[in-house]
Amino acid sequence: MRRAIALARRGLGRVSPNPAVGAVLVREGRVLGEGFHHGAGLPHAEVEAIEDAARRGNAPKGATLCVTLEPCSTTGRTPPCVDRIIREGIARVVVGMVDPNPLHRGRGLSLLSGRGIEVSQGLLEEEVRELNRGFVRWITSGRPWVVQKSATSLDGRIGTRPGDSRWLSSPASLRMAHRLRWEADAILIGAETARRDDPKLTVRVPGRKGKRQPWRVVISRSGQLPASLRLLSDSARERTLIFQNFPLPLVLEELGRRGVLQALVEGGGKLAGSLLAEGLIDEVALFLCPTILGEGALSVDPPRPGLGEHFQLRECLRLGDDLFLRGIRRDSEGVDAARGKTGWGTTGKESQ
Repeated sequence: MRRAIALARRGLGRVSPNPAVGAVLVREGRVLGEGFHHGAGLPHAEVEAIEDAARRGNAPKGATLCVTLEPCSTTGRTPPCVDRIIREGIARVVVGMVDPNPLHRGRGLSLLSGRGIEVSQGLLEEEVRELNRGFVRWITSGRPWVVQKSATSLDGRIGTRPGDSRWLSSPASLRMAHRLRWEADAILIGAETARRDDPKLTVRVPGRKGKRQPWRVVISRSGQLPASLRLLSDSARERTLIFQNFPLPLVLEELGRRGVLQALVEGGGKLAGSLLAEGLIDEVALFLCPTILGEGALSVDPPRPGLGEHFQLRECLRLGDDLFLRGIRRDSEGVDAARGKTGWGTTGKESQ
């Protein structure tokens, strides 16, 4: 299953509005085939693994299929995966988590079990659920998972002059920041940041292809932005959205209608403060830079008395001279909601 999760990660940033899914076909400890979902409308991970096995000259009959998400049971842009699994004579299916969609939850497992296929669920479920936290949030609420990204000094500043925030962090941190953009379907900034920094908000990850430019979203009170801004004049200008005087929850709902599973908030401090005040930030990605500025904009501005959010630390990395911290809000429903236990097999205690 760990291999299936690693494969699924390869699809992050490219498969929206579908989940990232990986699958491995095994028999007696030997891998017969493996695959992951490459994008909406393309074969699902289960089919990729079966086809890979065929290319290797391995028959899937009697084998075990480990897949991160419950196989689909309905016809969409591709046929149901459960039909292919049954047709190939696969003997056992092990899934990391059930489908969080209330309309489909457990249906695929029931169909497989009804055809005599052994079914187990919940293997490494927490890891799988966190991998697809954006999809879980979107399919259960219609809103994207919201990540607040900041590069700050030790005294919580994001810059002293226009553009300074771009140079606070190390080259290694900048590469990580573009990885966060790669995983996002939309990038949000405030109008002040757009006017001050004139950012591109494009994804620049060397060697990675197949990703559509995320929506570039500007939150503005007046809606008045200079036409010369790169967001409004470059080759990706059709991917720029301006929301004038929209309540932030409605902005997220509209992005959800556009198939946005994960939204990355990049600036500035006022937008971060407003989102935090409304409880709309699910995750923080903080680049802490070893400098004290003593002046300039705050990462959360203005500070709000009584505003308190608790985040559970999930990752801590040293990137050059910087420290990268990633935390998930403790009461966020994106990872914990819709667990959907259906009663088959294991509950995540076994390993494979």
